[in-house]
Amino acid sequence: MSALDGLEVRRTTTAQQLADGLSERIMAGAFGPGDRLRESAIAAELGVARNTIREAVRILELTGLVRYEVNRGAVVIAPTPEKIDALYTARERLETAAASRTPRPEQLEAITRAFDDLVDATKSGDVQDVVDRDLAFHQAIVAVLDSTRLDEFFASLTKELRFYLTVLSRQETPDEVVAQHRVIFDAIRLGDRERAVAELRAHVDVSVEQLKQLLH
Repeated sequence: MSALDGLEVRRTTTAQQLADGLSERIMAGAFGPGDRLRESAIAAELGVARNTIREAVRILELTGLVRYEVNRGAVVIAPTPEKIDALYTARERLETAAASRTPRPEQLEAITRAFDDLVDATKSGDVQDVVDRDLAFHQAIVAVLDSTRLDEFFASLTKELRFYLTVLSRQETPDEVVAQHRVIFDAIRLGDRERAVAELRAHVDVSVEQLKQLLH
């Protein structure tokens, strides 16, 4: 008898599908910062068990989009300058460390492919696709560090970064998005590590300032 006998590989659960749907609506602004996710009301409206909704909300909590508050339950995150600084500092440290190294040919190829995908996405007008490709580009840069643990850590950051990038994407034109990333890509492609670090740091700094302005 195999140790894996009886193990079932299941497709995405209902809770995961609900979490994905709720996440999309949070990104689209249907739920604003600080809004409660009333599990009983959502369960009644969608006709699903409340336990399933609770599981979906827990999934959202792991992504950083939702947190639990005493006497309020699950609420959509409300960004603060401190939270933005902490998140983007972690991002900047990882990406600049990667940019200070010379990528191997296959790593440079992956970065190039990710940049091309981002350019193509900006032509579609699909905000979520642009955000996904944006994050994939930066993930490809972090991969130059050659650490699966750091890859995983950055991937965990992207769950929350996706929320902020979606907000920022509404303030920028496709041409601006491409221009911001092209200077980073060109520096990496040309092997100018000092410039790549400077461009990445500037890119992060601009994002932080834009987000803080939007908070006001």
